Amino acid sequence: MKHHFGLLKESSQETRLAFLPQEVKKLIEKYEVVIQVEKDYGLRANITDAEYISAGATIETKAHILQKANFILSINDVIEEKDNVTPHTTFIGIYNTLYFSERLEKFKKLQAKVYSLDQLPRTTLAQAMDVRSSLDALSGYKAVLKATELYSKVFPMITTATSTLQPAKVLVLGAGVAGLQAIATTKRLGAIVHAFDVRKAAGEEVRSLGANFIEIEGNTEAKNAGGYAVEQAEDYKQRQQDRINEQLQSTNIVICTANIPGKKAPVLIDENAVQNMPSGSVVIDLAAEQGGNCSLTKNNETITYNSTTILGNSHLSRELSKAASQLLSANYFNFIKHLIEKGEENELIKATQVINQE
Repeated sequence: MKHHFGLLKESSQETRLAFLPQEVKKLIEKYEVVIQVEKDYGLRANITDAEYISAGATIETKAHILQKANFILSINDVIEEKDNVTPHTTFIGIYNTLYFSERLEKFKKLQAKVYSLDQLPRTTLAQAMDVRSSLDALSGYKAVLKATELYSKVFPMITTATSTLQPAKVLVLGAGVAGLQAIATTKRLGAIVHAFDVRKAAGEEVRSLGANFIEIEGNTEAKNAGGYAVEQAEDYKQRQQDRINEQLQSTNIVICTANIPGKKAPVLIDENAVQNMPSGSVVIDLAAEQGGNCSLTKNNETITYNSTTILGNSHLSRELSKAASQLLSANYFNFIKHLIEKGEENELIKATQVINQE
């Protein structure tokens, strides 16, 4: 029996696409699958229905796709209460069910099988499917560009015949993929960069990019954490807070990227610290969806507190829809390829399976 894949339109704020025409063509040619695409699926990324038809897909209504497809590809949960979903449909997306557990209950009621690609381990074998790294890299890059827009001074030192403008001082919190990309982008713009991460191993990568690494002794690391940060002891948190607060007093720009999978983001900047930052400072909080690294952050909002601008947005890659879609589409294709060729019992596939209802 042929596999039937369905591509459904995302919510109004989502600009990225899970699957592009080039991957549609590759999947059909390689595995002889059937792919049905909801009308105007690619519109927000400026991709037409004609391009999907040319790649071998057909254009259908959402209702038709939900009845016929045994695989639904999306980025977010695209199912509404009115939708009639065939039991045992397989959903592949980026659902962050570790943090948003209510999404699990919804899928269970649908009697669905669910693969959430954000749960892929960060291993060499999984790199080609790693949606987190793809989106984090773009978000880290875009966070710096956002900061340049909101900051009323310049990033590099600029000298004229009459005056010298000093370079911006930037602090990056979290040196994962997003943080490292933010560091690299900021250094290219000529700023002075410091970075902090609870993982000591991150220090080498930070220094290799030309930034200064803030190291605080006594951290906790777990070998089974898949390269992610873990919850820290209270005494360490206090020393961490004191050191970050000290650094913030001379920092103009903060890029917040620190997250712990399935948990509330660690608060690294409190109200008092913001009050002591230089006038006109900017905080870009990429951890906003899970509470934020700054206690004042409001998700999907930009606020001003004591002359400091705080932007909370965990999905800045949506502002780079073409680039994000290109990376995601390749990630999804490689995951589907792995699923078809290796089967459901493969370790990488099982790592992403959050619901299995046959």
